[in-house]
Amino acid sequence: MRTRNSGATTTDVEAATDVISLRRSVAAGAVGVFVHWFDWAAYAYLAGTVATVFFPSDDSTSGLLAVFGVFAVSFGIRPIGALVFGSLGDRIGRKRTLSLVIFTMSGATLGIGLLPGYASIGVAAPVILVLLRLVQGFAAGGEFGSAASFLAESAPRRRRGFGVSWLEVGSLLGFLAGSFVFLLLSTGLDESRLTSWGWRIPFLIAAPLGIIGFIIRTKIEDTPEYRALEANDTAPRSPVRELLRSHKRELLQAAGLMTAMHVPFYAVLTYLVTYQTDNLGHSADSAALLSTAISLLGLALVPLFGLLSDRVGRKPVFVGATAALLVLSTPAFALMRTGLAGTWIAGLLLGAILAAILGTYAVWSAEVFPTRTRQSGLSISYNLTAALFAGTVPYLMTMLISATGSTLVPGPYLMVFAAGGLIAALSLRETAGSTLLRPEDVSGTPSGTPAETPSGTQQGEAA
Repeated sequence: MRTRNSGATTTDVEAATDVISLRRSVAAGAVGVFVHWFDWAAYAYLAGTVATVFFPSDDSTSGLLAVFGVFAVSFGIRPIGALVFGSLGDRIGRKRTLSLVIFTMSGATLGIGLLPGYASIGVAAPVILVLLRLVQGFAAGGEFGSAASFLAESAPRRRRGFGVSWLEVGSLLGFLAGSFVFLLLSTGLDESRLTSWGWRIPFLIAAPLGIIGFIIRTKIEDTPEYRALEANDTAPRSPVRELLRSHKRELLQAAGLMTAMHVPFYAVLTYLVTYQTDNLGHSADSAALLSTAISLLGLALVPLFGLLSDRVGRKPVFVGATAALLVLSTPAFALMRTGLAGTWIAGLLLGAILAAILGTYAVWSAEVFPTRTRQSGLSISYNLTAALFAGTVPYLMTMLISATGSTLVPGPYLMVFAAGGLIAALSLRETAGSTLLRPEDVSGTPSGTPAETPSGTQQGEAA
């Protein structure tokens, strides 16, 4: 009841509490993703300088290949990190693994920033660099599953899609920040200063960002769903075993959604720069500018698509996006061959489609799994598909164009994975607005029953 001049109603207070809770959750969940992608972009853009510092060689190509080999190794170890941190998150809670992941990742990043080069300590320098990148990759394997589980379980149910979508906003911001710092360094420092000390700056910046993220994450509470597991003493002892025994279907469905995200993400945001310069003859500055424009477009659209999925459902948004990618990817690459204007139109179109996928895949994947195995399911499906399909995008597209002689190859390549994502999406039922706690989460007995109901809500759903 509200009397005259009595101030806010209970509904107003609840709404304000939801907003505050969502902001805290977003800050805690997205900060680690930001740090990870900031580091990823910095290492990728500074590859030539890092090769000079740690892998001196008369052949610059050999040094660069060594740097990218270290880069690939860090991707390869991520599934191991996913198994470890995914299992830990389901056994001991989201908060603890979030804090542990960012502490480990930031410590390794700081180590790289402080590491002496080959000229100072010889062969020990590249060896330690490899070890530190392995630690980074191991920790990164636990970041997505921890953060996505935490955000999904912390966000208000009817704004869950919007809340989880900020995970990808964090990744895009980190990518852009890393690119911007590299631009400042490359334009503000000559080659000798960049090689001597300038390359360390992004890695040293990432460390205090990680400390801030660690402090934020240690001050939050664990999610309501995980606290319910603790209250009922139903946290699983062997979540990965339970996942593989009772939820293989959900694991495959989530992998399908994630593969449909990984491939266009790397194709549009990383490979497209090389494609424009090597195959279309555009300048490097023009290609980089389009990549930045696509990222900025994603920053604006990803939360809107997350919000839209809360209003109309996950399925319409994701199915629409993958269907558009299936139909339009080849025409888009054909349009790029008509000139710079066509390249921009096609690039922004693909960027908008990617934004719709980014805005929905994480929350839908989180809603597929029961709370008992959610973090394991998200971590394993995300990192296995990333290891298999993400890092190979530039290599395979370059090889296929060389083998066929056709610059249209990226279009059909994207179509294959769009079709896979579409099939996975059509096999899933709607989950928007559903509760994340299942009967098996309360009873502690895995049911293996489908995760969703046709109406998008669960029977016995909590208010």
